[in-house]
Amino acid sequence: MLKHSEIGVKGEQIAADFLIKKGYIIVHRNWRSGKKELDIIAQKDDMLVIAEIKTRSNYELGFPEESVTKKKQQFLKAAGAAFVEAHPEYKFVRFDIISVLLTGEGVKEIVHFEEAFY
Repeated sequence: MLKHSEIGVKGEQIAADFLIKKGYIIVHRNWRSGKKELDIIAQKDDMLVIAEIKTRSNYELGFPEESVTKKKQQFLKAAGAAFVEAHPEYKFVRFDIISVLLTGEGVKEIVHFEEAFY
């Protein structure tokens, strides 16, 4: 059985591969500014996409995406603002959530919530 941190790392890799297959370019992974961290920053056309990745091995704690609370959203917005301030070439930004449910060694489900919050 994978440890919590291993589940997260595996989910982020699955999400990055998923986005690449959908035509996104990965700009950064695990971008940090102080205590702020963004899981995946990607680009598709002229849109910068900040994706929060939530991975679970079961539904005991609910659906993965449900853990992106209003407080977490505010944190992500602040981190996104710090990134855009450092990279003013990006004009259009959206926040997505990618929910990954693992089963054994594979992926049971992956759901991409585009424009998950503002």
